[in-house]
Amino acid sequence: MTFHRHAASFPRLSADDMAMWRTIPSTIASDAMRRSNAMHASIKPLHPTMRVCGQARTVLAMPGDNSVVHIACSLAGRGEVVVVDGAGMLAVAMAGGMVSLAGTLRGIEGLVVDGVVRDGADSISLAFPVFSRGLVARGPHKEFGGEIDGSISAGGVVVKPGDIIIGDIDGVIVIPLDRAAEIRDACHALLATEEAWRKRLHDGELLVDIFKIEMPEIAE
Repeated sequence: MTFHRHAASFPRLSADDMAMWRTIPSTIASDAMRRSNAMHASIKPLHPTMRVCGQARTVLAMPGDNSVVHIACSLAGRGEVVVVDGAGMLAVAMAGGMVSLAGTLRGIEGLVVDGVVRDGADSISLAFPVFSRGLVARGPHKEFGGEIDGSISAGGVVVKPGDIIIGDIDGVIVIPLDRAAEIRDACHALLATEEAWRKRLHDGELLVDIFKIEMPEIAE
């Protein structure tokens, strides 16, 4: 077996910063990055009310082996989200109820898996946020190896340790940590714009007027 761990030396966001990011929907975060950095649409929460927000601890797993996920969930803690590159494998679960329980007890913010998980009822009953491509009963093997705290790809998006992860019913967004201030300001501007649009709709304006879309001519 071979496991490799990089030094996770990223700046930690303050409690106030994280509280602010928790108010940002995934859709707004993606829009603020020119509608990018959204993981594949199949990566969704196990329950619609689940939401996750925190800094990434990254895992590159051997497909079908979750031993490195156990290591990562033994290292990660409060304010962190474990993000697993499981190569999108759908045949074997990369995490289950024990991972969710351990994550809950350690205060981990949640788990994002580019792959599938199992023991969904356990995660839901614990209210531990888990995002994945789905559920499968078949469990994983152990001890084949993997990598922790390196750069990975999950759901088609590059994720580096410390990047901000936002997940909700619409999906999972990755905010590069080195662009956090710029993207934060863009998110706040978009939220203000959307609130103005809502007011205009309530005031009786039409969508086509708000978005400056021409109405089609009637075809004869």
